[in-house]
This record gives sequence, C-alpha cells and structure tokens, in this order.
Amino acid sequence: VIRCRAAVAWAAGQPLSIEEVEVVPPKAGEVRIKIVATGICHTDEHVLKGCFPNVEFPVIPGHEGAGIVESVGEGVTSVKPGDKVIPLCLPQCGECSFCLNPESNYCLKCHFSEQQNLLPDKTTRFTCKGKQVHHFLWVSTFAEYTVVPEYAVAKIDPAAPLDKVCLLGCGFSTGYGAAINNAKVKPGSTCAIFGLGGVGLSVVMGCKAAGASRIIAVDINKDKFAKAKELGATDCISPHDYKKPIQEVLTEMTGQGVDYSFEAIGYAETMIAALASCNMSTGVCVMVGVLDSGSEISVDPTLLLTGRTWKGSALGGWKTRDCIPKLVSSYLEKKFNSDLLITHTLPFAKVNEGFELLRAGK
Repeated sequence: VIRCRAAVAWAAGQPLSIEEVEVVPPKAGEVRIKIVATGICHTDEHVLKGCFPNVEFPVIPGHEGAGIVESVGEGVTSVKPGDKVIPLCLPQCGECSFCLNPESNYCLKCHFSEQQNLLPDKTTRFTCKGKQVHHFLWVSTFAEYTVVPEYAVAKIDPAAPLDKVCLLGCGFSTGYGAAINNAKVKPGSTCAIFGLGGVGLSVVMGCKAAGASRIIAVDINKDKFAKAKELGATDCISPHDYKKPIQEVLTEMTGQGVDYSFEAIGYAETMIAALASCNMSTGVCVMVGVLDSGSEISVDPTLLLTGRTWKGSALGGWKTRDCIPKLVSSYLEKKFNSDLLITHTLPFAKVNEGFELLRAGK
C-alpha cells in the first residue's frame, strides 16, 4: 500500500482538501501510476460544484494527467513499470460494439454508460482517514498515485515531457480533434469558436491545421484574444460589443453563416447561438462544452430542418489508446505547439489556487 497526497473533494461546494490517502496495489488487469503532472479542466470544476452527472463524494477529481507506471496487476501486458503513460478519461476496451466500429471513439466502459466512481470490480483503491474515497472517470489525477484499468492507459514515447503532454489527456485532444475528426474542417472554410479556454483555443489550432481560411474566435473575455490570434484566429469578437445576437453578427460577417461552429463553453444559450451561426444548408455545429447535469436545450427545429448538422464530440473523436500516443509523437515532432496553452505551473499543494485562476478566466 502506498501512502501519498491527494486532493479530496469531501462534498460538493467545498474546496479541495490536501490529504494523506492510502492507494492499494493494482488488481488483475489494473495499473498503478505515479502521477507527475496534471492539468485543471473545467470538467473538474463541474465536479466541485456538484453539477457533473453521477459523481459520488468523497472523490479525488482530476482527469488530465501524465505519469509513470509504478506497478501492474496480473495479466497486464501493454505497459510495464517505468513506462510513461497518459491515463484516459475515455477508455478503449477494444471489445464493445463502439470500440469495434472504426467510425466510433466511444466505449461502453465510459462514465456515460456505466459509472466510473469505482473500478470495474465495484471497489475503490483509495482510502482516507478510514473512509473509502471514490474515483473520478477512473483517472483521479489529483492524487500522487492512482490505479486505473489497463484499457484506460495509453503508453507514450519515453521522450515526452510529462508536464507538457498531460494536456493531451483531455483539453488539447478534445478541442483539436473536434475540428479535425468530428467537424472534418475543410481547407478554405470559415469557422467560429465560442469560448477561448484551453479547449476552445485547441479548436482554433485544429481549424488552422485543417486549413480553414477564416477562424472567428468568440469570447466575452478579451484577455483571451491575443493568444487566440497567436494560435491562428483571424478575427476575435465579443458579444458584449454588439446590440444584436452574436449569431446575427456572425451571419453578417460571413454572408450566409460559418461552415463550422464549435461551442466550447457549456451553456445552453451559446449552444443554440453556435448552431444558428453556421450556414443553413451544409453548416456543421459541434458541441464540445459540458452542460450542468440535468440541463435541457430547446431549439427551433427549423435550424436543423434546413440542413444544418448538430453533433457532439467526446474527447475529440480519437480512439484513445490508439491515437493519444500518436498525438504525443506529433507533439514531439512539433506538428503543433500545445505548450502555448499553459498559463501557470503550480505545485500540487496550490491546486485550489489553480481553480481560482480558472474561475477568474486567467
């Protein structure tokens, strides 16, 4: 049993508490990982607020990390102690109907099909102060050691800097892939991205990589505009600067509406604005942001009847175990520079300060 630090959420609406936890060894088919670095993603904020579906407290959040295999359970063959890995918040079991479908990146072991608050044998590997602590998406990167099923681990290039490629565990891969895989952005096209956090900026990078000729970045926080332009945005606009709805502004800017729009915030009203801002005949709108659990959207069906496509993206459409290692290799080959997304680097004990920076839009 390893004793180490973890940031525990004891209840919704409370700050994380740095605690000593016990992490038991991996069982058959499991991997115990020493987490070296983790990103903070807005999904973790949804957990802390109590608005991510089906999470149970107390829980160790975090799902965007990178680390080194410490030990493996019986039967594990794809990784060994010492390997650099990224734990995957969207597994790839390789056996379900979705994993076997080359066009799908979903997996029936995912949290939205069967909850990942406990490992597959319905027990936890974490205890704290004598109490059982739940996992989050099986990953729980806000712990110095974590245990995950083998099919939720991607082995990556040993040259990869873990403090940089941890972003590929969720945020960068989600946004970049939403443009490349889910929207399939075409060269010469026009795109609009709602929300310029880490995921939205990664969408900007994906649109640029796909050859879009006009990339319009939309955010009420103008501090994000310089970074968006550095990453490839051609125009940056704030809805606060206009008296009319932003979808009308985008339609006027482009003539008919954009070819592709992306919502990377997680609000019902911006989801509808993103759908309405893409052109009525062939426009594609990709939903990337996570809405609070229990949210509903009412939409004018004419928006879809005229020909628009509205779709969602789970982790950017990548088959995770197959594709995340390839993305790490592309990073090492400098095909994209996800380092530009990193704004702050904090010691683990300051995780709550990290969330304060996130809430402040910094």
